[in-house]
Amino acid sequence: MYLIDPAKHTRRAFLRRAGQLAFTGTALPAALNLAAIGEAAAFDATDYKALVCVFLFGGNDYANTVINYDTTSHSQYATIRGGIAIPRADLAATVLNPTTPLPDGKQYALHPAMTGLAGLFNGGVAAVQLNVGPLVVPLTRQQYNSSNNVLYPKPPKLFSHNDQQSVWMTSAPEGTTTGWGGQTGDLARSSNTNNVLTCISVAGNTVFLSGDQALSYQVSSNGAVRINSLNGNVYGSAQVRAAMTTLALQSRSHVLENEYNLVTARAYSTEGALTNALNQFPAANAPFNAFPANNGLANQLRLVARLIAARNVLGTKRQVFFVSMGGFDLHDNLISGQANLMGQLSGALSAFYDATVQLGVANSVTAFTASDFGRTLTSNGDGSDHGWGSHHFVVGGAVQGARFVGKAPPVSVTNSTSDAFDQWHVGQGRLLPSTSVDQYAATLARWFGVSNAELGQILPHIGNFGGTDYPVDLGFMA
Repeated sequence: MYLIDPAKHTRRAFLRRAGQLAFTGTALPAALNLAAIGEAAAFDATDYKALVCVFLFGGNDYANTVINYDTTSHSQYATIRGGIAIPRADLAATVLNPTTPLPDGKQYALHPAMTGLAGLFNGGVAAVQLNVGPLVVPLTRQQYNSSNNVLYPKPPKLFSHNDQQSVWMTSAPEGTTTGWGGQTGDLARSSNTNNVLTCISVAGNTVFLSGDQALSYQVSSNGAVRINSLNGNVYGSAQVRAAMTTLALQSRSHVLENEYNLVTARAYSTEGALTNALNQFPAANAPFNAFPANNGLANQLRLVARLIAARNVLGTKRQVFFVSMGGFDLHDNLISGQANLMGQLSGALSAFYDATVQLGVANSVTAFTASDFGRTLTSNGDGSDHGWGSHHFVVGGAVQGARFVGKAPPVSVTNSTSDAFDQWHVGQGRLLPSTSVDQYAATLARWFGVSNAELGQILPHIGNFGGTDYPVDLGFMA
């Protein structure tokens, strides 16, 4: 029988509930002691490692990102896609040359705008994870079509942007308050001098970085977000600023007021420490000045690189970062719209990897992409519609690069459930994932330092996977 919600029974969930009882005045000593045990159980890092999630909001079109290149597959792809297919002649500069060729002569190339990322793949520091997406349990096409949702549960509200973003980030429906990045941070935060800096978003608020204890600390592409009234004269008056600072930071007798001021004080002190650290690694200096201009993702990743450079100043050993791009919901204008986006993604990731090399941390930093979902292989005329599984990239010196991970899906849109050739489509060329997000995340988390015993605490469905067809560790990390 599949474990549908093991998260309800984890030590972490028990601690959270004990903490809730403590808030009401019940079981306070036990909660405090259990919290200490939980912290001691987290791994104690002595080296540095960082995970960088690059989220592509809107649902990236997989078929024009990692493109079938061998003549047979490209011909099938072009026939199905029609006017939104990319000609084979345009792909010569981005052909991917894996160390171990795919069976049956299958080849892939990247979008023509992704020469930088193709170079990282062929250079052995990037891998392509094929056909990954949210799954509760392994599913065949017949099981997907079954009405028995107890034996064959499916992710909630497939093909919906906000719901699938949530499932990618949390393994749970929209409204969930903790993500697997944040829960990974829960285990790592004791390794950092300032544990507020364990999980950092350069792209606004995100549930991905929210843990039971770890916070999603938000910064802009330029650095820490300042509390203006505490960092500059108010109405031109230093006296007013001093009064505002006192009001914002002093202890209060009212519980909620005091907690609010504690949060403000934490933000104020963290902003100061972060600003001072970043000042030692100016954006105008190498390697940070080599990022492409007019590229929002590059600006975010430049800031991540500067924070990584400042790791010793800040006392950080383990960090999880979140950056993002939008604009991928290309129901129309796919050819020109995606070309711009793919160029920005490739340029930003290439510059970021080069920066980690120059900083001497290439083997310690791993970036990976994620998105709401893939899209349909079929065209709607000028674009593609919402799908499910997709292809994604993992980049870093510790990545087992120049390889495809997972199963290469056939190029087909058949609707026949009895067609053994086409078990990986659920209509219109929507990919039924052959790899789950939980497996993808578990592989990254294990490299980061999470033990096998702790995987279930951050990935509630990972116990449903295993064996040859659905290994917990996909093997793309050293």
